[in-house]
Amino acid sequence: MVMAETGTANPQTVGAAMYAVDTASQGLGIKLEAIERGYAKMSMRVRPDMLNGHKICHGGFIFTFADSTFAFACNSYNHITVAAGASIEFLAPAHLDDVLTAEAREQNLSGRTGFYDVTVTNQRGERIALFRGRSQRVKGEIVTTGMGDATR
Repeated sequence: MVMAETGTANPQTVGAAMYAVDTASQGLGIKLEAIERGYAKMSMRVRPDMLNGHKICHGGFIFTFADSTFAFACNSYNHITVAAGASIEFLAPAHLDDVLTAEAREQNLSGRTGFYDVTVTNQRGERIALFRGRSQRVKGEIVTTGMGDATR
């Protein structure tokens, strides 16, 4: 669905288009649960191949999971947007078969730069990690609407 008044596709269309070609998220079993403008929610089950030498989920997988959720939130406006920086704080370990949920929320969007906070929790609602990402809008659209540069 195209929103004529803004010339941008709705967030669900953008999310579906991004997810269709996001082999990194797909390969990790990350699922897009919800997307709205400036918001995304994703889930991921911790698999045996994600465990480190302490038999807990490797922090790199948690970072990637949070980063993917951040990407969907900041691209939800249908403007190609990339990460300009990110940091993470690990609060608790994630274990085998935990189902993690990440929720990314826009904190500020000014011009081409945005700030997003991502909270990662387990199936019991315990916080696993806090991630902050800084986004930078670049040229192009995720879904062609005819109102700007389209790259896909």
